Amino acid sequence: MRLTASFGAAMASSLAVCRLHMKGRGSLVKYLRKVDSYLHRTIGTNVFSAQEEREGCKSFHAAQAERQEQAERSVLISCHTRTNEKKFLKYLSMHGDVNKYFFYESYGILYAVVEFANRESLPSLFEEAAIPIVSHEPMVPFKSRLLSLRHVGSADPPNQQSGQRCQSQTTIPINELIQRLSKEESIEQQMTSLTDVYQVTEENSRLRFLVCSLLKDIAAAYFPECTIKPFGSSVNGFGKLGCDLDMFLDLDGISGRNAKMPKSGFLLEYQMKQTNSERAVTQSILSVIGDCVDQFGPGCVGVQKILNARCPLVRFAHQPSGFQCDLTANNRVAMKSTELLYLYGELDPRVRHLVFTVRCWARAHGITSSIPGAWITNFSLTVMVLFFLQGRSPSVIPTLDHLRDLAGPADKSFIEGNDCTFVNDFGKIHLQNNSETLEKLLCEFFEFYATFPFNKMSISIRQGKELNKPEVAPLHIQNPFETTLNVSKNVNATQLDRFVALCKESSWILQKTEASKPGSCNGEKAVAPWGLASLLVPLQVAVTKGRKKRRPEPASERIKSLLASLKNPNQQKKS
Repeated sequence: MRLTASFGAAMASSLAVCRLHMKGRGSLVKYLRKVDSYLHRTIGTNVFSAQEEREGCKSFHAAQAERQEQAERSVLISCHTRTNEKKFLKYLSMHGDVNKYFFYESYGILYAVVEFANRESLPSLFEEAAIPIVSHEPMVPFKSRLLSLRHVGSADPPNQQSGQRCQSQTTIPINELIQRLSKEESIEQQMTSLTDVYQVTEENSRLRFLVCSLLKDIAAAYFPECTIKPFGSSVNGFGKLGCDLDMFLDLDGISGRNAKMPKSGFLLEYQMKQTNSERAVTQSILSVIGDCVDQFGPGCVGVQKILNARCPLVRFAHQPSGFQCDLTANNRVAMKSTELLYLYGELDPRVRHLVFTVRCWARAHGITSSIPGAWITNFSLTVMVLFFLQGRSPSVIPTLDHLRDLAGPADKSFIEGNDCTFVNDFGKIHLQNNSETLEKLLCEFFEFYATFPFNKMSISIRQGKELNKPEVAPLHIQNPFETTLNVSKNVNATQLDRFVALCKESSWILQKTEASKPGSCNGEKAVAPWGLASLLVPLQVAVTKGRKKRRPEPASERIKSLLASLKNPNQQKKS
């Protein structure tokens, strides 16, 4: 069960309702999610209601369109840290009803995301906006929806509160997460709690779409009908707070592409410049847009044009939001991969919980990294989780081939010769009755990959079964759509061996008695890590080449001594 954000016209009816703060609503969402998780654990899975819930899920395109429409009605305003919230809303409401707003901080500056009920409110707001006058520094007169709020005249009385209540846009430190998970009563609760803490929030999602909308305003100077859409972790349902913002410049919606050819008479066509290849077109467009972002985009810094990569892109930091951004074009296969992961995440809540857990575990042990290299990527790791869930008996989620067989004529999609077809209607997908708990799935995941024959077999979520390796590579994961590609080609043998060794170690930890029940508390602050929390404690594992059977490594003893020391504060002080 998911609570979707929709204040709509009811919120716009009066200023008093507009004052409902997003933070209060966020607490309500978290509470309802906990209730839903509790009911799911105590009552069990109701197959009929689960099917109804899936049928009520918004399709990927519908969810994206709603967010984009909200972003088009929104502005981003930097404010003084002591801005009076009531006066702020009253001032904005002079230009139209406010649907939703929230505050956050970036680089020590307070920002407000404000969504109006109607687009007509924006021109009214812009009529009052002034170009800043700075005598010692010339300004580029580019008008955007990134604004600053100043106090003019007499000093505004300080806000009664101790500063604005800000929505966090980053995750909590790993040590704080371990302590929080250690206080949960079961491994299943730990996994759901981790997801709640780490996943992209309602507010963060709105901010991501707003940044894309602000960038679209820049690109629209050359391509008025273009759109810029987020893809990847920002929208596939597996995004972590603070993850990069991947954006796609979409020019397919430009009118005139599919104009009907008259049988006779005149036909008027645009004159356009021709190039040698579609890649050259993409590079030219991104080069120009990159220059515009660098020269005219407020808050956009560190612009790099990486045009000779396999997928040309423009990389920059958007300081007002705090996002690291990658802008690409002609990246349709990546958009279909995003849509596929979104669908899998919506089919069964266990998918999302297991992916978040495994990703957090991998980052805690350096299996994944934000720096490009020989590490396993988050995408590869997510595909490995999906493959594992497809192989359960009965399966938790269907294969991609099965989703393709369920597709209707409107779902057909071929991109650059690749079959990217799969069903979009949740009502057509009927899952098998797998009732395994999250704890069991987590244990089995580590056991599954601790013994997987990586030396000769490939992973494919299209068929949902092991395939013979088509090439020599330590880890081979078939690209779901470009099936001749290996999405894990960058991973070397050392990193794969570390992954396998950590899977063995984690499986051992979960099977131990100490990790099967909540730890004891010595006062309110000291809680011994147990279950999932103990898996996030740094481990030192010895890697055995060939992945032969080995004796228990020092990490096992280290975990036992760590648990014992946390239970005994005196011993901890001595150490």
